[in-house]
Amino acid sequence: MKNRISRRSFLKAAGILGAAGALAACGGSSTSTSTAASSTAASSAAASAAGSAGASIKLWTYPIGGWGKDETVQELISSFNAKYPDIKVTVEYLDYTNGDDQVNTAIEGGSAPDLVMEGPERLVANWGKKGVMAPLNDLWTDDAKKDIYASVESACKDDAGNYYEYPLCMTAHCMAVNMTKVKEVGADQYIDTDKHTWSTDGFLKTVDALYNGGYENVAAIYCSGQGGDQGTRAIINNMYGGTFTDAAHTKYTADSPENIKAIQTLYDAKGINFDASINGGEEITLFRNGTLQMAFCWNIAQQLNTDNNDAGLTNSGDEIFPMAFPTESGDPKLCGGIWGFGIFDNGDEAKIEAAKTFIDFIAADPDQVGASVLASTYFPVRESVGDIYAGNDIMSEYTKFMSYLGDYYQITPGWATARTEWWNMLQRVGTGEPVETAVATFVENANAAATAEA
Repeated sequence: MKNRISRRSFLKAAGILGAAGALAACGGSSTSTSTAASSTAASSAAASAAGSAGASIKLWTYPIGGWGKDETVQELISSFNAKYPDIKVTVEYLDYTNGDDQVNTAIEGGSAPDLVMEGPERLVANWGKKGVMAPLNDLWTDDAKKDIYASVESACKDDAGNYYEYPLCMTAHCMAVNMTKVKEVGADQYIDTDKHTWSTDGFLKTVDALYNGGYENVAAIYCSGQGGDQGTRAIINNMYGGTFTDAAHTKYTADSPENIKAIQTLYDAKGINFDASINGGEEITLFRNGTLQMAFCWNIAQQLNTDNNDAGLTNSGDEIFPMAFPTESGDPKLCGGIWGFGIFDNGDEAKIEAAKTFIDFIAADPDQVGASVLASTYFPVRESVGDIYAGNDIMSEYTKFMSYLGDYYQITPGWATARTEWWNMLQRVGTGEPVETAVATFVENANAAATAEA
């Protein structure tokens, strides 16, 4: 049996598991206050202001780029305040370790925030489905539907056509390589550096070249929890053309022969370790400090990170090169992130109207939305926003990944259970359980949850 879990003691002894904050889905929890005012996109400014003047609303935001930083958020609220000066906005910053528990506890205790910023998997498929969110149908005007990408719109509404998210920004999750080390071992020949793509065979040859070049830990299939799990799903789904769900998002299909082949290939590859001691954020830390030569948990926020060096460089100054996941077809399918706002229905119409005004200003006002997206360090969901990163070489280059966006399957019923079952499955594979058995258990449990929630 190939022991993949025993590396835990080595990794921890090397002191490389601390900075999970490098992951975009990480951050502390704190509270700050500012003031702003309200109107809605569905009624006149005067009527809305009269109906919600003096309301106080709470915004809770997950760490979505700069939206996880108080200084950035307060600047945005100040812009809102300049136009609508009457409403008090309290901001709390969540992380992806405890954030869901905080929100769910607040819901159960009748103290949910008025506004929350996150993605459709929570706003639509979770809290929206449970009936605790206020529909945002009036914000989704015909003009908004024409301007917002169709794939984004479809992810923001439920099967009944009710919208529970109003989107602001999006990105494509990808992977990255230490290009300095890749060139050192002569493996850059396997990479199309213009398109940021490679074949599955080229990927495996690159892993082999790095391993034979003295880099024992090339990459990690991290699985201590769900943090960054989009990366492990993407590498497995892309390698041989597998899928995670059916096209209608009704069931999980990770037990396909293509996915089984991919998992087995990764398990067998020297230099790729199934590691149950780390999550996606910790994988990024290992990649940045040179322990790993590839990262499967990557996006533009990581590429721009300057905590330890210039953007696009590891801690020691090596070049970080973002890559699409390898495929045999030459047509990578990247998991996308969509982020925006939802409103909890706390029974106070004035607060709901005030919250809608905040959304309308931040995510739809032509004079503001560009700055709101820039704050996220991601990309606009509206065509009208245009190229907000003109002159920024890194962002312009990263725009190429947007054309590789695949299906947004995170709204499939049973999603919360499926995420847990996924990393549990990877752990079982890491300890030597046959891939077919481990994946069959995943699909059985995930589909049972999907059926129960359908």
